[in-house]
Amino acid sequence: MQFQPTDDQQAFREVAQRFAREKLADAYLGRAAKHVIDRDMMREMGALGLIGPDLPEKFGGMGESSVTAGLIIEEIAYADFNASYLQLLGSLMGGMVAQHASEGIAQEWVPKVVSGDKIIGLGLTEPRGGSDAAGLQLKAEKSGDGWRLNGEKTSMSFASQADAAVVFARTGGPGTGSRGVSAFFVDLTEKGISRTHFDDIGTKPVGRGSVFFDDVYVPAECMMAVEGRAFGTIMSGFDFSRALIGLECLGAAQASVDETWAYVQEREAFGTPLAQFQGVSFPLAEAETQLTMMRQLCYLTLSLRDTGQPHTAQAAMCKWYLPKTCCEIIHQCLILHGHYGYTSDLPFHTRYNDVLGLQIGDGTAQIQKLVIAREKVGRMALQYDKRANEAKK
Repeated sequence: MQFQPTDDQQAFREVAQRFAREKLADAYLGRAAKHVIDRDMMREMGALGLIGPDLPEKFGGMGESSVTAGLIIEEIAYADFNASYLQLLGSLMGGMVAQHASEGIAQEWVPKVVSGDKIIGLGLTEPRGGSDAAGLQLKAEKSGDGWRLNGEKTSMSFASQADAAVVFARTGGPGTGSRGVSAFFVDLTEKGISRTHFDDIGTKPVGRGSVFFDDVYVPAECMMAVEGRAFGTIMSGFDFSRALIGLECLGAAQASVDETWAYVQEREAFGTPLAQFQGVSFPLAEAETQLTMMRQLCYLTLSLRDTGQPHTAQAAMCKWYLPKTCCEIIHQCLILHGHYGYTSDLPFHTRYNDVLGLQIGDGTAQIQKLVIAREKVGRMALQYDKRANEAKK
């Protein structure tokens, strides 16, 4: 399978790279200490087509490929990990709304996501946990021509900043599991909504927090997909976001490795550049090898998506392996910078903390390995059935 970018994809990559390194990189540490995203920066990204390029043209997107979205997010994360969340949520949430919301909601909101004027969050995780998404407690009850939401969503990115959210709620009775889960598009300025902000150790501008729904009314047209079937219908979009998350983490790790290669060629010990010592150069050589292989995995996953092929297992591999391995790479780069690497003057501690959060968010490593195993066992079962049927003939 060919992963060489097309001319158009390469053009998008170059625009993203130029913006990232000229406009984002130098101010990364300053922005990372703030608890709000820079909305002017967000609109500038939107104007350049760096948010949701894969979204449909009729909603303001450019109808580009998943691979193009990946190339952009990797370049943005290279310079500013937190800024890359705008592209991640732009593609994920913009895609959810474009595909599953009413035409009116999609026409109103998706162009604003693409332009960088609005943020749509994801209301899925609850206080009791995020991995058992089918065990949701937030209730949606019929009320006239609409629904009323009561409960809490937590660990939501941009909780205090998002303009709207796709909120998953239980519309079915006890014991219905994932078949009783529906999704609603909710304007977060509605009466009865309150929010909190977490003081996380990383991704501070992304601003995780909780959102509380106290008898919040949403019209019937705000329901997305089919009642009681949102979990299976909409959750498939996470295969896309998991590959993008992998590339986010990879961008931050690649920046750290590039900076460390430059440092060990300049820094001397015993009259010799550090790069001449195998104890220094070998860990970086290992990191380059890992980054190259991980990059191929991510773009394979996105290419499979673009060609309509199954990619759930590959997406889960991206999600569990890259955040863990990229944290290890960034950690090694910090150490290779010696005592200066341990200061807040350099970006390694910030990148490490930023990437660390994605070992938890969007599904833990354990859940991703379970997904991979189930995908493998499922295929094995199908192959077994096929062979058994052929044998009977």
